[in-house]
Amino acid sequence: MKRISKNIFTAFCGMALVLVSCETTELDLTANPNALTPDLASADFLLNSIQEDFVRQFEGDADNDPNDNWASGGNTTGDGFNELGMELTRIVNMSGRNYVSTYQGSDMSDEWSNAYRILANIRTMEPLAMDADLTHHIAIAQFIEAYLFVTMVDFFGDVPYSEAAIADDNFNPAPDSGASIYDAALALLDQSIANFNSSPSAKPPTDFYYAGDEDQWIKACNTLKMKIHLQRRLVDGSALASFNAIVAGGNYIDATADDLLFAWGATSASQPDNRHPRYGINYTVSGGGDYMSNWLMNLMDTTDDPRTRYYFYRQSEAVPGAEIPPNEETLNCSLEAPPQHYIDGGFTFCNLPNGFWGRDHGDADGIPPDGLLRTVYGTYPVGGKFDDDTFTAIGLVAGAAGLGISNLLTAFGSDFMIAEAAMASGDAPGAKAAMLAGLDKSVAKVQAFASTRLAGADASFEPSATDISDYRDAVDAAWDAADTAGQWNILAEQFWIASFGNGVDPYNFYRRTGYPTTLQPNLEPNPDVFIRSMYYPTNSVNNNSNISQKPDQQQPVFWDTAGVPAAN
Repeated sequence: MKRISKNIFTAFCGMALVLVSCETTELDLTANPNALTPDLASADFLLNSIQEDFVRQFEGDADNDPNDNWASGGNTTGDGFNELGMELTRIVNMSGRNYVSTYQGSDMSDEWSNAYRILANIRTMEPLAMDADLTHHIAIAQFIEAYLFVTMVDFFGDVPYSEAAIADDNFNPAPDSGASIYDAALALLDQSIANFNSSPSAKPPTDFYYAGDEDQWIKACNTLKMKIHLQRRLVDGSALASFNAIVAGGNYIDATADDLLFAWGATSASQPDNRHPRYGINYTVSGGGDYMSNWLMNLMDTTDDPRTRYYFYRQSEAVPGAEIPPNEETLNCSLEAPPQHYIDGGFTFCNLPNGFWGRDHGDADGIPPDGLLRTVYGTYPVGGKFDDDTFTAIGLVAGAAGLGISNLLTAFGSDFMIAEAAMASGDAPGAKAAMLAGLDKSVAKVQAFASTRLAGADASFEPSATDISDYRDAVDAAWDAADTAGQWNILAEQFWIASFGNGVDPYNFYRRTGYPTTLQPNLEPNPDVFIRSMYYPTNSVNNNSNISQKPDQQQPVFWDTAGVPAAN
């Protein structure tokens, strides 16, 4: 795997095409003097741009310049699909009191525009690559296209695809059904595998994910197929059989060395900022920009999860209302009584002990100057600080300085998919074995990742082998003592914890299964119904005559037939 370097970033961020072939990208047709025109385009530079914009679709960007977009190195919100999914599933804090006001159509423009910009660049690169017999360039682009538009369906439902980015005069591409896009993705992955098995005239000079290893790319293609089959198992009677056939074949990501991930650099906060975006947003002069989830921190702290110190860095050893008196600069909610539905459900409210300074789900209070007090992302996966009880404020360069990773497809994720498929088939022992395998791989991956990123921290605070085995044994025993619903909860909670940093897969899992039922509810007793799909971007609705806004955000995507999750 290659880590992205500043000079490569500069090359493709400055030279990537910004093409407009339909309304779904941009309506501003002003020529960009810094962008390549099609006649000067390079398949190499286009592929570089496609690869980097792809990971930005999930991670967003640490740059908050409102005049920029992802493809040119910026983002107005720092969001991305991972952040949206993590907020909805309580992996990080959601800061809105109700869903309808938290996620509006005006908030989705970045995710939408970036996706269609990537598709436009793919459509421009493909003929160039075909003419030059660059079949591995095409294979990578086909994989990215399949992954990208499956995820667009997961968040929006029906979206323009077959008519998008194919004609300069088509400003109103019609949406395709989500089911047909899933079918197209499976076909693209078959084509991608065939192209990876071919002999190109030249390999891509830059492969940010697998450094030119075609065998690993083919495993990723098959793993993405597994994900597609599992996601539509509720509406496709043959999906589990197709899923199990790939598992039986063995040519998928089942070893951590084959994980599909993007490695961020840690050289500079100036443009281009190639640090992990969540690091860039949180490790600032004024401190953390995100609030961590009280639900997740409490779950991990109270169960002695060995990953806790890697995931979270505590800047303070105490929290207001629990260990120190509150004041106007700290947690205002510590002066409030818990809402009745929190009392009835036995949920923690406002504060946690031991310095875990986060927020409850749906806490929309104002932002006090607590950025250098609240708990922030730790070493894994964003390249922050390891928590060794020093309780010092973070700064612009702290810990591993943003040398983080973005997980897209992982070996532990494969195990959790296998566990879900087993549970769906009534095989609880098989599900437990797969879940424990995923747990083992997750813990080992986190420790191995952090081993080179402790950055002067006291390594004696790392969990011991006994700590890890005790935790695993506790999860094992809890599974054996649980009924079927309890086992689903354990599986889901372990999947949430392992997925930290990736919100897409937990969000999909939650809508498929309704688990875990242990999630902390929104602070607002009536926060509207849980979001089944996002509103279409307002500018697309206003300018594309073939797109009509949804009546609400409870419109399920085609594979989501499980019903509304218990927690709102």
